[in-house]
Amino acid sequence: MKKIKVLVVDDSAVIRRVLTKIIDNEPDMEVVGTAPNPYIARDKLVLSKPDVMTLDIEMPKMDGLTFLKKVMRHFPVPTIIVSSVTKKGCETSMKALEIGAVNVIPKPSEAYSIDSIEKELIKAIRAAAFANVKARNIDPVQTDKKNLQPISIATTNKIIAIGASTGGTEAIKDVLVQLPANTPGIVMVQHMPPSFTTAFAERLNSLCKIEVKEAQDGDVVYPGLALLAPGDFHMVLRREGARYFVRVKEGPQVWHQRPAVDILFKSVAQFAGRNALGVLLTGMGKDGAQGMQLMKEQGSINIAQDEKTSVVFGMPRAAIETGAVDYIESLHNIPEKIIYLINNKF
Repeated sequence: MKKIKVLVVDDSAVIRRVLTKIIDNEPDMEVVGTAPNPYIARDKLVLSKPDVMTLDIEMPKMDGLTFLKKVMRHFPVPTIIVSSVTKKGCETSMKALEIGAVNVIPKPSEAYSIDSIEKELIKAIRAAAFANVKARNIDPVQTDKKNLQPISIATTNKIIAIGASTGGTEAIKDVLVQLPANTPGIVMVQHMPPSFTTAFAERLNSLCKIEVKEAQDGDVVYPGLALLAPGDFHMVLRREGARYFVRVKEGPQVWHQRPAVDILFKSVAQFAGRNALGVLLTGMGKDGAQGMQLMKEQGSINIAQDEKTSVVFGMPRAAIETGAVDYIESLHNIPEKIIYLINNKF
């Protein structure tokens, strides 16, 4: 079995040892090099040709963001950001995801023990090994060149449900920034640790015409609002009369995830049914496929991102294979397809 080759880049010798021990304990991966700063990392990238790189973004001599920009330009490699969960660390991690990192996990600390991040790290490395880091350059979204048809019907009883994982932060952003202010209420899951979902929602809110916020238990879903499931909590849709709202709750992981797309999608099938539009974006694994199938059975219309523009095609592929997907679209076309379907198919 070919092992996943990993390069660990962090200025802390302790963190390098911790990550190396976790990775080398897995039978399907190995650390092929470590580096305390970007200059040494640059040389080891060329020599060892890793499949995946873990990267600290606060380092001496050259900060991680500057280094990541150079890597993505000259030697693109799937990169996982290992970051502190401070407000600054989370905000910087969002910038790293924009540059081209495929995932972010918390750095071991008082808040996150080694045991608690071990599964996240291994899961992230396995997903990153399948990532197509060039996907975002294949069919880039040009927000300033598209004149999208406006939403022209009442949307109070419509729901859009979005799910994504590896590579999904930028995919979700590329979809949401093009949607008009009167878009039907959106509920969405992005596989991401706590604190980082807060920063992600704030980042989206600063860019989009719609309001975006991290969901709180009991939040009402209404047109012009997108609710993001908070990290480490499941989110479900509920309906009371004409009013949609969400519940945020604990519970066992599904597909090794919390929040899980399937949990959200199954609740959307139950409480929105034919008034729902499902969107499944890039991600590793099968989360969302079963829920999207139930949505289809209840009359929803479903879209999956195509393979060419997906960083990882696992989740969309799984849904397509169930027969639950009505439209397979490039990331570039998904916002336009959403608006068309809302105006013409509901």
